[in-house]
Amino acid sequence: MNNEGLKKILNRFRMIALAEGVSFLILLGIAMPLKYFANFPQAVKYVGWAHGVLFVAFIYFMFEVFTAFKKPFLWLIKAFAASLLPFGTFILDKELKKEAISL
Repeated sequence: MNNEGLKKILNRFRMIALAEGVSFLILLGIAMPLKYFANFPQAVKYVGWAHGVLFVAFIYFMFEVFTAFKKPFLWLIKAFAASLLPFGTFILDKELKKEAISL
C-alpha cells in the first residue's frame, strides 16, 4: 500500500478515535450525572448508544491500522486500553499525529 493509502487509514482512525473519546467524556460527564442526579435516563440511552457505535468503529479501525502498518501486538493492547480510559484516545492521538506527519 502506498503512503497516501496509509495516511488515509491513519487519519480515518484518528477521527474515529477522537469522536469515541469525546462521546465517552460526554457519557461520563454529562449523561451519567443527568441520569442519576436529574432523573433523566434517556441521556444515557442515546449517548450510550452513540458511544457504543463509535466504540465498535474504533475497534474495527484499530485492527485496520494494526494490519496495514504491521504494528506490534503491544500497540494493539495500548490502543485498546486507550479506548477504555477517559482522555486515553487523546493521548493516543498525539502519537498517531506524529506518525501521520512522518508519512
